[in-house]
Amino acid sequence: MQTVTHDGRTTAYRIEDRGGSGTPLLCVHGSGGTHTVWKAQLARLSSERPVAALDLSGHGESDDVDTEPGPETLAAYVEDVRAVADEVDAGVLVGNSLGGAVALTAVLDAAFDADAVVLAGSGAKLSVLDELRDWLAGEGDGFDRAVEFLHREDMLFHEPSEREVAFSKDAMREAGREVVERDFLSCHTFDVRDRLDEIETPVFALTGEYDRLTPPQYHEYVAEHVQDGAWTTVDDAAHLAMLEAPEAFNDELTSFLDERGL
Repeated sequence: MQTVTHDGRTTAYRIEDRGGSGTPLLCVHGSGGTHTVWKAQLARLSSERPVAALDLSGHGESDDVDTEPGPETLAAYVEDVRAVADEVDAGVLVGNSLGGAVALTAVLDAAFDADAVVLAGSGAKLSVLDELRDWLAGEGDGFDRAVEFLHREDMLFHEPSEREVAFSKDAMREAGREVVERDFLSCHTFDVRDRLDEIETPVFALTGEYDRLTPPQYHEYVAEHVQDGAWTTVDDAAHLAMLEAPEAFNDELTSFLDERGL
């Protein structure tokens, strides 16, 4: 892992570069995740272009921030992204779920000059169920109930292996209840549906066909309302398609970037 210090904190990231000439990617994980959800992209796409993935503040090996959930937290996460993007010269932001909200916020509110944005299991509005928010806010076994809920069929995964489920649950538990709650509450307040037409940056939206957290229609909506959008689904996957069906996910991502000359 490498690090960059900015705004009084240190953000950790990993970069793989096998000499490809394509535009560098920076991948941004979702709520309670880390850079490791992008392990298949780091390993398999880095011969085509540099690929980086970061740990947002409070996740993995990155320092935390003291922010209120919502726009303040998203703004802090955008600064994490900007700092790493500057280090690796990233031109394409790839964001999963919360990471997609961070990417759109970077373009809309922080004047991030991206060559393209890829939303992977994300959307322009990311409401969170009342029940899930209650569990995340609660004491006792509430957090455990939230983690188990997110790992039901067709939520984060469609048909995962036991190893994939354990990997995902461990990441959430290591982030801890407070950080995971902050992430989901920040998603809950996020809504840029009425601003999508401001986005000139090409946007590609894709998710697993079975995703119940951010269903395919979320992605179709984004593609239809930005100035330059496209969308598709990944077969046999749910919310974490990049992890569950990496070959198909990577093929779709690569095709989009190739079409755009990136």
